[in-house]
Amino acid sequence: MANKVELKTLVEKMNLKNLTPDVDLSDKDVEIPDINRPALQLTGFFEHFDSERVQIIGYVEYTFLEKMTDEDKKKQIYETLLSYKIPCLIFCRNLPPEKMLLEMAEKANIPVFQTEKKTSEFTAEIIRWLNVELAPCISIHGVLVDVYGVGVLIMGESGIGKSEAALELIKRGHRLVSDDVVEIRRVSDETLVGSAPDITRHFIELRGIGIVDVKALFGVLSVRETQNIDLVITLEEWNKNKEYDRLGLEEEYTEFLGNKVVCHHLPIRPGRNLAIIVETAAVNHRQKQMGYNAAQELYKRVQQNLTKR
Repeated sequence: MANKVELKTLVEKMNLKNLTPDVDLSDKDVEIPDINRPALQLTGFFEHFDSERVQIIGYVEYTFLEKMTDEDKKKQIYETLLSYKIPCLIFCRNLPPEKMLLEMAEKANIPVFQTEKKTSEFTAEIIRWLNVELAPCISIHGVLVDVYGVGVLIMGESGIGKSEAALELIKRGHRLVSDDVVEIRRVSDETLVGSAPDITRHFIELRGIGIVDVKALFGVLSVRETQNIDLVITLEEWNKNKEYDRLGLEEEYTEFLGNKVVCHHLPIRPGRNLAIIVETAAVNHRQKQMGYNAAQELYKRVQQNLTKR
């Protein structure tokens, strides 16, 4: 089933002025993250019209309408445009739509909005926001923390210590995104964005203590709303019979919504400081992204040392 964004939510987020207050917005949604500037449609060409998209009127379209002297033709174009049941019309630069259009829009039950922003600026902003809101989404069990700007998703069996590790990271100055349930959105072929469900945002559950409000205890600098997922750390019970990677020459990956993310499996034993290990993993990941791999550097030194002999 396709994701939807309520039109009234779009109005609030984009700070739009409603020019058709009599049109009920409660049952209206946006399902497509792209927008359309109906320049060709205003000339009367409606073939291949993307009517399911938000329609934006910029200065060029507005000037064209102003210079159209044939009122009957203009009325016919308005009627055709509004007959497609478009999600809404948005006028940029505080450009005022003419009274005839507003009356016809109200009759057709199509909302008309206005924004003070420039067309290109507003277009970029609304596309970015809609791409995030309408992206494919899944919910997984885990903890998401921003560590030195790296989004670290901590996973593992229930009770293994994910929340405790996150709490220690928060005390060390890092930021919580979500505890227990993480909503993951695929906003592009390269980017996964994680966030918390509204009901559990800023809360951590600690067994034996209960629910802790991180924002109230540690301040607004200890939390953030969303974060790109750059690294996955899976906590697991130590198994002495299992071979663990000790060099890290080859990366392991896990997959969410078709996107691969680097994954480390971290064995848990009493006395291991998880917060420091997670910090080090985050910094090491960032270093690799900048072109330096410590494991490869060690391998190179060993090879050079063998060559000298």
